[in-house]
Amino acid sequence: MASRTATDIGTHAKFPNPVAFIAFAHHIIFMAISHRTSQDKNPTRTSNAVPAPERSAATRIASLFLEATSSNRHVSVQVADGERLEVPHALAEIMHQAAELLAEGRSVAVLPEEEMLSTQAAADILNVSRQYLVRLVDAGELPAELVGSHRRLRATDVAAFKAARDAKRSLALDRLASLSEDVDGYQLGNKPR
Repeated sequence: MASRTATDIGTHAKFPNPVAFIAFAHHIIFMAISHRTSQDKNPTRTSNAVPAPERSAATRIASLFLEATSSNRHVSVQVADGERLEVPHALAEIMHQAAELLAEGRSVAVLPEEEMLSTQAAADILNVSRQYLVRLVDAGELPAELVGSHRRLRATDVAAFKAARDAKRSLALDRLASLSEDVDGYQLGNKPR
């Protein structure tokens, strides 16, 4: 795959630190993966935190992509050799999401939708132990297929499970905050009863 450096996106804004864009598969999904230690042998993991200058550039890029995609404008990228490439709207949306995650200092993994993951890779994405993930599969909460004697999970199923789990957590936190407000738990000087 060819890697190109973007110096300019749609609105002709120049970036202090060029950001490399890599050719994407036809259907891809993004999943944030927490940072791992460098002793880990799994190549899908990373130990590199996103440096502050790159986070700043990613924030600017995310804002430009958001502006362009929300107003249905065309997005183009000028690469190092001066060639301008039109970015399809769907790809611009994906690049916006990736830039937002990078701006937060999070790692991004790009996987084809049909990618089959090992139980360890799926557990890493969900930030749970492999044993816990196997229990979820055994309980029927997460679909898996047997390939020989090994279980494999579709990346889309893992992403859907993660989104549903995160939505439930967010709802529970909202309810907890609401209950705390009802009993004046947020008043200065008041301690929870």
